[in-house]
Amino acid sequence: MTTAQSRPILPSVILETEHLRLRAFVEEDIDDVHASCVDSELQRWIPIPRPGSPYTREDAEAWCREVAPGMRTGGEGQQWAMVERRTGRLVGAVGLVRTLWAAMTTEVGYWVSPWGRGHGYATEAAVAVSRWAVDQGFQRVEIKAATANTASRRVAERSGFTFEGVERSAMPLHEGRTDLAVYSLLPGDLA
Repeated sequence: MTTAQSRPILPSVILETEHLRLRAFVEEDIDDVHASCVDSELQRWIPIPRPGSPYTREDAEAWCREVAPGMRTGGEGQQWAMVERRTGRLVGAVGLVRTLWAAMTTEVGYWVSPWGRGHGYATEAAVAVSRWAVDQGFQRVEIKAATANTASRRVAERSGFTFEGVERSAMPLHEGRTDLAVYSLLPGDLA
């Protein structure tokens, strides 16, 4: 007996911006993913691999080989490696997560490597991915950030998203929980 794919699959694409190439994760990214994801500032706001668990090299290997590509093929969203065009080095990740096909909504998530911070890469990537999502027919694109994570909130604001409010105690961290600031982008916002 065969089963039909229950969710659509987004096309595998490479997105180019002024400073970045957004492409699939590859084997060569494992070391930079690991070095990025063990960073204390990233771990402060993004409890990966799960709250209370340290990030390991095995987690980076699984991300690059299975988890990131599996999100697209499973119809859950899409993940891109943020690669600096000038150097070819991985400087972060950006993706579409929590995709609800029936409602045609999705959320942009991102993190930036310690060596990639301060260059506007997260904003550049969030703009590219959110506009691409709208071009794919999504009717609502969200960014959610811990209320105290001012850098991530600035990315949402600089990317043209509208602040809607706060989801209280919405996300577990490695220690405790955090409220999330909710931002949205609708196709009409781009007209």
